[in-house]
Amino acid sequence: MTTPDAAADAETDGEPPLKERVESWLTREMPIIQMHGGTSAVREADPETGEVIIELGGGCEGCSVSGITSSNIEAELLTWPEIDEITVRVPDPRESLGGPDQAESIMGVDRTEGGRGDWGSSNPGKDHL
Repeated sequence: MTTPDAAADAETDGEPPLKERVESWLTREMPIIQMHGGTSAVREADPETGEVIIELGGGCEGCSVSGITSSNIEAELLTWPEIDEITVRVPDPRESLGGPDQAESIMGVDRTEGGRGDWGSSNPGKDHL
C-alpha cells in the first residue's frame, strides 16, 4: 500500500493515475476480453487504500472461462506494489433477465402458477411443445 504522499508524487512525476494505468494494462495484456465480445471497466482504483475494482461485462457475462480471466487479472495486478486488494466482478447473466425471482419468463409464461418449470430448468415438462 502506498501513502497519500507517494500516490501524489507518482502523479506529479508524470506517471498517469492508477486507474489509467490499470485500464491501459487491461487493454494491452488482456485483449481476449474484447476479442470475445467482452468489456472491462475500472470502477475504482484508489492508490491510498490499494483497492482496485474491475467489472467485466458484455460477452464475459455467462462465459465459462470468466473465472479464469478474473483470476489472471487478480494474480497480475496483485504484483503491483501500489495494489493490495483486487475485486473483479462479472455480473450473472440472469440478473439482466430478472433472475429466478422474476414472476414471468421472457416469453410471458408465469412460472409461479402453472408455469413450465423453474429458472434454468432443462426439463420444461411433459406439456412443453
